[in-house]
Amino acid sequence: MGFRKKSTKNPPVLSQEFILQNHADIASCVGMFFLLGLMFEGTSEVSIIFLTLQHSVIVPAVEEQATGTKSLYYYGVKDLAPVFFYMLVTIIIHATIQEYVLDKISKRMQFTKAKQNKFNESGQFGVFYLVSCIWATFILISENCLSDPTLIWRAHSHNMMTFQMKFFYISQLAYWFHALPELYFQKTKKQDIPGHLVYIGLHLFHIAGAYLLYLNYLGLLLLVLHYFVELLSHMCGLFYFSDEKYEKGISLWAIVFILGRLVTLIVSVVTVGFHLAGSQNRNPDSITGNVNVLAAKIAVLSSSCTIQAYVTWTLITVRLQRWIEDSNIRISCVKKKRSTTKGRSSRKGTENGVETSNRVDTPPKRKEKSA
Repeated sequence: MGFRKKSTKNPPVLSQEFILQNHADIASCVGMFFLLGLMFEGTSEVSIIFLTLQHSVIVPAVEEQATGTKSLYYYGVKDLAPVFFYMLVTIIIHATIQEYVLDKISKRMQFTKAKQNKFNESGQFGVFYLVSCIWATFILISENCLSDPTLIWRAHSHNMMTFQMKFFYISQLAYWFHALPELYFQKTKKQDIPGHLVYIGLHLFHIAGAYLLYLNYLGLLLLVLHYFVELLSHMCGLFYFSDEKYEKGISLWAIVFILGRLVTLIVSVVTVGFHLAGSQNRNPDSITGNVNVLAAKIAVLSSSCTIQAYVTWTLITVRLQRWIEDSNIRISCVKKKRSTTKGRSSRKGTENGVETSNRVDTPPKRKEKSA
């Protein structure tokens, strides 16, 4: 998404232009109210709901030779409060990266307006996908999911999350919710808004689904695969904007994109096939996370297959459109070259349908003087 730079003019306070230019500062002020609320006894209980993770349960440590306790978390209505606060934090980080990194690079590169918007969008998403991939991989390693893949579908004695797992999902929801007001802040064109809404809505739907159904490990693994492919996409875009000779990288990304979709489908099918969360239960309970019924399994699998088919079809149609446009441009260029070469040859080699020579074989006839 593009970012509008602050102009030297001072628009009227609380006008639309004022909000667009200073939305990051406004978000900072709103966030400061929650921080200042911690200083007073009457407001600290409310402020802490926005700043810390809620719905915690203290359980005894299960590791060997461990004598302490640890906190595990489940989800609840109070999770909306930290999602809102970290959405404000995300808006501030978004503006900071734009102003101090991307704007300075675009000034040096001297992009056109269209390329600058694409560059800003790829830069913002590239940073987010890179951080999310590293963070999610660290969680998978620390919770032994890579060494023990059965955690993805194995039944647990309790449907709880660790602090880092819940904080990751809260941050993901906050980021994609922040993308909705950014459409207004960046003055996105009306014809581009539906595509952005579909893109944002799909991420929110699947992240929230994995969070609410306690499919934490499965959602984390699929997000790593998805974000890695998207990261390569935006990295190829950044290299292409810097130098168009890197156009072959986009074709390479298309191959990686297809492979990523196939791996995602395989992981989803295997997870559902290996009993998603244990044995079948006829009494589903969404509060305790007991949703392991046939309907839930079908919904998860069909949702995963549908989204993979949708994004793959979108890629194919976009690539076909670009291929058709490029082929039409090449054909028109070839036709223009042929017409210009034919015109030049006709002017040089023929005159009124009769061939003429460039060499002067016979001297021109002199006019006879009249007596």
